[in-house]
Amino acid sequence: MKRGTLFVALVAVLLMSSSPLAADLVIKRGIDAFTTTDNGKTFFDFAHNPIPAGFFCRESKAFTGRVAFKGLPIETAAPGQLRGADTVVERLDDAVFDAQGTAVTRVRFRALSLVSIAPLRTACGNFHVYVSLAGEQRVTTMSIHRTEEGGGSFVAPLAINARLTFIPVKPAKGKGSRKLEITQRVTFPATPTPWSLKGGPGTKKIGSVALDTNGDLAPDALLQGTSNFWPGWSPAGIEQMRENNTGCPVFCSYCRMCEPETCHTDSGEQHCTGPTYTCSDVCNYN
Repeated sequence: MKRGTLFVALVAVLLMSSSPLAADLVIKRGIDAFTTTDNGKTFFDFAHNPIPAGFFCRESKAFTGRVAFKGLPIETAAPGQLRGADTVVERLDDAVFDAQGTAVTRVRFRALSLVSIAPLRTACGNFHVYVSLAGEQRVTTMSIHRTEEGGGSFVAPLAINARLTFIPVKPAKGKGSRKLEITQRVTFPATPTPWSLKGGPGTKKIGSVALDTNGDLAPDALLQGTSNFWPGWSPAGIEQMRENNTGCPVFCSYCRMCEPETCHTDSGEQHCTGPTYTCSDVCNYN
């Protein structure tokens, strides 16, 4: 081989090896666990699909208002294994990137545990509202795009078959009460979201976990843990993160973000997760 030809070949190899798309990367299947906000950003709006009159009792009118929710940690066989997460999405397949840097996998909700921030007031009394998954969940497709060495963006519509259960704040004494439930089908449209091969400071992987998937507070399914996919985390954002006081008690010297904020919105429903922080052990009393 001539020197010129050899040089061109070496340059080509070097260029290919430096491309973020050149590596034969596989995103392993696994779960992604999230913590729902408690600031009113997560809600069900019943304006277009009211709870019918007479649902709570004979005197109750149709409910067309909004109910805001917060996360209620999912029950696990090993207490605290999900670190307070209330939402779990499972990626069902290993995702292999093609030459264009795109990989595809199937996703579905596996656990959801929410409770109303405030009781719902009705003519029949006040009710706590709980949200869990209702039966088999629909499967959607996630497209993952790798645009740089450490990650990129992904899009995936998220389909939820949800059960809303209404529990009286003060149950009537000596009277049996009927179970008050309704179901909702929600599909959040695909929204471009960043992902990274590594989480930000303070994040930790989760191993295989036995968890409650149907909201009866008893773990009933064993799922594979997290993998080399961190949704919401931008590789550039991780590099730019600096120690800060956001979300910390005043005596903590700094916090580390464990989960960035991500919101999904449908016509009348919104689900937001993060941001969550962890404080350092070093405190500043000055």
